[in-house]
Parts: sequence; structure tokens; C-alpha cells
Amino acid sequence: MELPKIQSVTDLVGKRVLLRLDLNVPIENGVIKDDFRLKKSLATLDFLRNKQVKVIIVSHSESGLSHSLHPVFDYLSKSHLMRFIPDFTSSEGTQMLKDMQTDEVVMIENIRQYHGEMENDPAFAKSLADFADIYVNDAFSVSHREHATIVGLPKLLPSYCGLLFQKEVEELSKVLTPPHPFLFILGGAKFRTKMPVIKKYLDIANFVFIGGALAHPVWSSMGYEMGDSIMPDSDVGLDLEFTKNNEKLCLPVDASVETSDGLVSKNPNQIKPGEIISDAGPLTLRKLAALIKVSKFIVWNGPLGNYEKGFKAGTLELARLIMESDAQSIIGGGDTLAVVDELQAEDKFSFVSTGGGALLDFLAQGGTLPGIEALLASPKR
Repeated sequence: MELPKIQSVTDLVGKRVLLRLDLNVPIENGVIKDDFRLKKSLATLDFLRNKQVKVIIVSHSESGLSHSLHPVFDYLSKSHLMRFIPDFTSSEGTQMLKDMQTDEVVMIENIRQYHGEMENDPAFAKSLADFADIYVNDAFSVSHREHATIVGLPKLLPSYCGLLFQKEVEELSKVLTPPHPFLFILGGAKFRTKMPVIKKYLDIANFVFIGGALAHPVWSSMGYEMGDSIMPDSDVGLDLEFTKNNEKLCLPVDASVETSDGLVSKNPNQIKPGEIISDAGPLTLRKLAALIKVSKFIVWNGPLGNYEKGFKAGTLELARLIMESDAQSIIGGGDTLAVVDELQAEDKFSFVSTGGGALLDFLAQGGTLPGIEALLASPKR
């Protein structure tokens, strides 16, 4: 698969480039809490500016009270001169886009405030495409979504992938034909999105470790009491037959549990009604250490505990174990990125992906995504 790369375009000077980025970062009280994705987005933006183009940045936000991209604009405008367009469909916003000068950068407010984005409305995609000559997708982490700015625009404009997108595909493709022994670690709680990749990689990896809340329905299917621990919705329809008697599947052996006596390490058969599993236990981490020690290649997505509520110890220890190993390592996912940021340890892993759901879908689908297929099929190039 040869992706169409923006570096291959020789006549960029003066062109209007619609640049799809993923600037969806955690924002609290107007303050950005983790700028990992923002820093990763700068390479393509700088590349385009050096080519003397007119850049129109399109992204979305699901964070902060108003879901506004303005805090991101404030962050980026400290190092990059740019203007903000609250509504590109207004007469003022339309005029700003029409009057853009060479080297100018504008950012459009959260694209998901328009109904046509998530519905992949062709008319909405055209309303954006009318302002541009070229489309660049550098938002790998949302390219599993069939949204207008991911799959609609490539039908209307010459389309290419950005530098970060290229790096993501290059590095994650290594997981498709990995060195062995290969350990795949999956945590977190997004049951529906993670079960397909678990099933697929039980055929590819040497070990698939299921931790965090993902282990709860498996334990429950074995007859253990899960108390008030996080469990999947009843309509998820988990098929757990594939977990039984599979020698490659590795489960936690204990957990840190919230009880009336405080936080206690327990085996799964000791959990009582009303108790809550919050983190991995010490025996589980010892088991993971042994698996990591014999592995040459490790992929990790998702925390081992309720990271957002402060139960971080198991996840941080897992990160340290991987960092200290000699194995190649690829990690990704929202809370996993938060761990990297907290430890300031990006350079300790072989590759840190900006993707969570996109990473899992890319692997489950054998190395493709709707956004990739849209770029490859773009008729305008």
C-alpha cells in the first residue's frame, strides 16, 4: 500500500490546503492538560508553511465546557501566527477564507458543531472543499470515523496524507508481521471496540494479556463475583467462548479492590457484592513482568486500573516494566498517552501512537481504515 504523500506535490506555492488535524486534547477550565497530540501535529503544519501555502486547519474537540477549539488556538498561536474563524459559514467567516494570503494559517472552530460532519453529508463536505485546492489528512487518530472531513473531502479534492499520518501507518504496520515472542496487552473498558482485536491477535501474538475492566466480563463468565466493578452494557453481546481454554490468553491473577476496609489486594474468587475492582494487584504485575521479560515485541493499549479516578499504580508500573525491557514497544490510547506524559517517557518506547480506537481498528482490519481507503480512492489527484 503506497499512500499518497503531501511531499510528492511539487507545485504547492500559493495553494489553499485544507488540513485535517486531530487537536482533540483534554482541556480543563480552558487549560490544555496534555499537549502530546498538538506537538505531533506541528510537523505537517510547518512543512506546509515552508511551502508558502494558505492553510485552513480543521479539527474537532470533545473536551472543555463548550467543546471549543479556542484554547488549542491560543496554544498554537504562541508559536504560529494564525487567525480563528468561529463560524466558516457566516458571511464574516466566508470572507476571511476568501481573503487568505500566502503563508496565512486559519483555524476553523470545532467542526463537529456542524451537523453535516458526523453524518458525512456530501453537501457539507462540498461547502468546505469550495475553499481549498488540496486536502491533507494528518488526523490518523480519527481516521476510523466515516465523517465528512475524513472520507467526504477526498472525493472532492486532490488528497494526501500528512507526515504524522505516514509515521503512524509505517510504525503500526510493523504489528501486522511482528517479531516473536510477541505480547499484546489490552486494558481499559471499551469492550465493544477491543473484542475484535483480541480475537484477531490470539492467532498472531504469543501472549494476549487482558487487563483493566476488560477482564471483568471474562472473570464473570468464569463464575466470579464482580461486585460493583465496571462491566459492559448488556447489549454489547460479548462472545466469550473464544476466551476459554486458550493457552495464549493471559488474565490478571489478582486485583486491588475497594472494600469496606479500604483498598485490599484480592484474588478474583474473593471479591464480594458491593466491592469495586480499581487496579491491578501485585501478583498480576509480577505475571506481566515475566511475560515482558521473554518478549521481543510488545503492543500496549489501555490502563490496568481506573486511571481517571486516580488508580494509577498498576498502569505506571506496567509502563516502567516496558520502558526497562529490551523489547520493541508500541503503545497508544488516551489514558496510555496520559501515562507517557506523566512519566515524560515518550523516548523510552519504540513508538507512541496518537491513536486509540484508530490504532485498534487499523490492527483489527489488517492495516487499513476508512480514512486510508478514502485517500487511496481519491479521484482528483
